[in-house]
Amino acid sequence: MKVVNDMVEWLIQSGALTALFLFAWKFVKPWLDAKTSHASAEQSMAVWALIDQIASTAVASLASTSMTGEQKFNQAVSDVINALDRQGYAITEETAKLAVQSAYEKSPLTTKAVATTIVSKTGVTTSGNQSTED
Repeated sequence: MKVVNDMVEWLIQSGALTALFLFAWKFVKPWLDAKTSHASAEQSMAVWALIDQIASTAVASLASTSMTGEQKFNQAVSDVINALDRQGYAITEETAKLAVQSAYEKSPLTTKAVATTIVSKTGVTTSGNQSTED
């Protein structure tokens, strides 16, 4: 036991223990930084998934209301911001607008104008509305 005590005392007094710790820290620190970065990326992905889900729900809930498109959009943006505030996440209005626009474009409940090609006697015309012209 005295030999072990002498070895530990020598490691402490000579600075070898400090050198060993610093050498090990050079290898451990990048690994810890990578773990921290990965955890941060995973958390960001989870928050973006939450934002997307809340925006999709807001768009779906307003799809059948009798409001104008601009009113629905503004209400959905407001709903997204409020829901995330209740969850403890603060986002900008611009981010909420982007999320609602993305949810609107993905939603099967919203109507989309389909570009149609109309062939008439005078030529080919492309319009943004569906129509039945001869």
